[in-house]
Amino acid sequence: MDRIIIDCDPGHDDAIALFMAMAAAEAFDIAGITTVAGNIDVVQATRNARRICAIARRQDIQIHAGCSRPIVKRLADASGYHGETGLDGLGPDTAEAVPAADNRAADFIIETVTGASGPVTLVCLAPLTNLALALIKAPHIAELIGEVVFMGGARRAGGNVTPCATFNLACDPHAGHIVADSGVNLTMVSLDATSQVVVGSEDIARISRLDGEVAAASARMLDYFNRRRMERYGLREDQCSLNDACVVAYLLDRTLFSGQSANVSIEMASGLTQGMSVVDLSGVTGRPRNALWIDQADSDGVRALLHRMLGRFGRQAHDR
Repeated sequence: MDRIIIDCDPGHDDAIALFMAMAAAEAFDIAGITTVAGNIDVVQATRNARRICAIARRQDIQIHAGCSRPIVKRLADASGYHGETGLDGLGPDTAEAVPAADNRAADFIIETVTGASGPVTLVCLAPLTNLALALIKAPHIAELIGEVVFMGGARRAGGNVTPCATFNLACDPHAGHIVADSGVNLTMVSLDATSQVVVGSEDIARISRLDGEVAAASARMLDYFNRRRMERYGLREDQCSLNDACVVAYLLDRTLFSGQSANVSIEMASGLTQGMSVVDLSGVTGRPRNALWIDQADSDGVRALLHRMLGRFGRQAHDR
């Protein structure tokens, strides 16, 4: 069983990833959830994480609020995609929210990693601000962290907020640089891979037929996010990439993904390419390979895993 910390900024796809992780009790010991400014401001992100845990009836999980802004830049959130609450479309809040803990996210990361009897995996679904701050405060934890699995970066796919940058890196490129340059055991589940895993109306209908509030909430969020994406991009197909959930899927079944070791550098300065992941697969730069670059995904396999994980909550409700 992997001991994990989930760093997130919920966000519709963060919510689906959290549900999947919470369903896999045999695979994950969730030490805590940390939140950061990204898709939405950190106060709302923390509120959303609390609500997600309440819907999943996981009141045992500690939630720690983190950084309220990127390290250097001003926050440019993604509320244009995720809505004013970050979870628009979820419906009225009827569950009693899980309270948030007192200590800040970066300190919680440091304390958990240094106090653990074994390696801790960081599941990073958001801008890397919290982890970067933890590495600035306690550089030695880079050697203690088992793995950092991060959703972000692109090579073939370009970007999803600029022509060459994905949101999590464009939001805080300096944090991305710090993490990539820190020596941590880094795996990047890139947009090249996650854009291959698309969820459309047939998947949503199948999820909506599953028992339990988690499946119902997931279907509502995916339906909203798909429709919002169609409006923003002028698309006709009701399909969107299941980005953050791919990180949890990767940890549950690595055979569904493939990639190779590479040097990945994060551009910080250029106005045109800020947040770009510069991926050297062939070693032409001579820089050391610092990341496992994941760029292929089995779409059918990941979607089947999603359905299985969300279906578990209905069985748990019946067992109670």
